[in-house]
Amino acid sequence: MPVYLLATLDTKGPEAEFLRDRLIELGVEVELLDTSCGGQPGDRGTAVNAAAAKATEHVRAAFAAGKVQGVLGLGGSAGTTIGTAAMRTLPLGVPKLMVSTLASGQVRPWVGDKDILMLNSVVDIAGVNRISRAILNEAAAAMAGMVKFSTDFNPKSPIPNPKSDRPLIAATMFGVTTPCVQHARKILEDAGYEVIVFHATGNGGQAMESLIREGLFAGVLDVTTTELADELVGGILSAGPDRLTAAAQMGIPQVVSVGALDMVNFGPRDTVPEKFAGRKFHIHNSSVTLMRTTPEENSLLGQEIGRKLSASTGLAAIMLPRHGASAIDKTGQPFDDPAAREALYNAIRTHHGQTELIETDAHINDESFSAAAAHTLLTMIKTKSHTEPQRHRES
Repeated sequence: MPVYLLATLDTKGPEAEFLRDRLIELGVEVELLDTSCGGQPGDRGTAVNAAAAKATEHVRAAFAAGKVQGVLGLGGSAGTTIGTAAMRTLPLGVPKLMVSTLASGQVRPWVGDKDILMLNSVVDIAGVNRISRAILNEAAAAMAGMVKFSTDFNPKSPIPNPKSDRPLIAATMFGVTTPCVQHARKILEDAGYEVIVFHATGNGGQAMESLIREGLFAGVLDVTTTELADELVGGILSAGPDRLTAAAQMGIPQVVSVGALDMVNFGPRDTVPEKFAGRKFHIHNSSVTLMRTTPEENSLLGQEIGRKLSASTGLAAIMLPRHGASAIDKTGQPFDDPAAREALYNAIRTHHGQTELIETDAHINDESFSAAAAHTLLTMIKTKSHTEPQRHRES
């Protein structure tokens, strides 16, 4: 079963040949796929997109036929776009390595929510020389190691799933909701589940949504929905417009709360856009600046949560902690704002439709809240039915 090597042979032929030969020397079968796109400057973008789509189609079909052991790409901006597009079509656990001139910068546009290993080419991929040779050797050795030493590899299901594994539950966490998730996690694990925690930093939420759609989870404890605020207001940790849709569409039991919706995330203070001057800020550290969401923003967020949860095809509940949604959103803390909280909760109350709404006289990090969330999810998972949920209850 081969490793697919993706390269634009019209410009990277010698480098691809070197990498192919090195892989073969290491005992790895190789299928070389030419992703050359050509084109004049005016239509090169269209050509790159077409090449990416064709490479993705080819790799996906080969994987479906059980003929892909890993994918290795090399290139500049075009080659990286093409290679990683094909890699992102594959599930977690399939070795993916991109040798790229772009790997030392912000790589999220290419990595997305997949386990793609980016290797900085250091020099341009323009000839086999003493520097590029070293990098290409590293790439070959890394790919050979991944495919030769992975255990129980199954091309149809690359994530190991022995029969002894417990059912999976996805949970979302942020630093300011950690106590909540830690306590809920213990309850869920004691009940026989394995909890996979996603850090709600944009990529984390994207990854969770993707894996929910792949059918990995028995339930979702989505207590930290802060990425919705970054998407709405323009923070740096957005998970995109599809956040909070996968479980609803897949019919997976889910408990959703409002964790860290009191904040929008930015980098260092001097990187906050000027249009937000005059807003309330909290310097989390030298690299992270938090901005308090307003009542108006909270109202929009509440409408979005209500709308997305009301479209659920499975059991779902929304839980509201009356005394605050994060460690800094409570009495005496920097983001305590009862008016903003009430705007969020009133919007949810108005728009939750038939989704069960549970209000608790607690803070999100109180053990009583996290226990209620965990037990609500356990009940949903065990019920495995689509009976009409209660419309509103208080505890």
